[in-house]
Amino acid sequence: MERLRSETALLADQLRRAFQGDAWHGPALLELLKDTNAAAAAAKPLPNVHSIWELVLHIAAWDDAAIRRLSGQKCQPTGMANFPPVRKPTEADWRKAVTQAKHTHDRLVEAVARLPESRLRDRVPGKRYNFYFMLHGVVQHELYHAGQIAILKKAGRIE
Repeated sequence: MERLRSETALLADQLRRAFQGDAWHGPALLELLKDTNAAAAAAKPLPNVHSIWELVLHIAAWDDAAIRRLSGQKCQPTGMANFPPVRKPTEADWRKAVTQAKHTHDRLVEAVARLPESRLRDRVPGKRYNFYFMLHGVVQHELYHAGQIAILKKAGRIE
C-alpha cells in the first residue's frame, strides 16, 4: 500500500507536473515550449494578446513572487514586473528566458517540498489568504497560461 504523501509534497508535485510534464490534462508548459523558437515566441498572432514569450516571463515573475512570499516578503508584481518586456527577440535570449523560468520554477518546487505542512495555513504576507490557497493558485495560473500558449501556437500555425 502506498504511503500518503504530505500536502506540501503533493503541491510540489502538482507544480512540477504543470510546468515540466506528466500532467493529467495534457502538455505542460515546458512540453509546449520544447519546439518553440524565438520568432514564434515573440509573435503576436492574435490582436491584443500577450506573446508566448511575454507569458513565459509573466509566469516566471509570479513563481518568483511565490518564492518571496514563502520567505516572508510582501510581493505584488505590477506593471513591467507583472509582464516583463521582451528585450531582444533573439534565439539566445529566448533560450535564456526559458532557462531562467525553469530555474525559478525549480526553486519554487524545492521551497514548497521543504515547506512544513503547518505553514500552509499561515497567511501570505500582505494578503487575506493563506499559502495553501496561494500555491493552488500558482498551479492554476501556470495551467491557464499553458492553455493560452497552446492556443497561440495553433493561431500562429506553430506545431
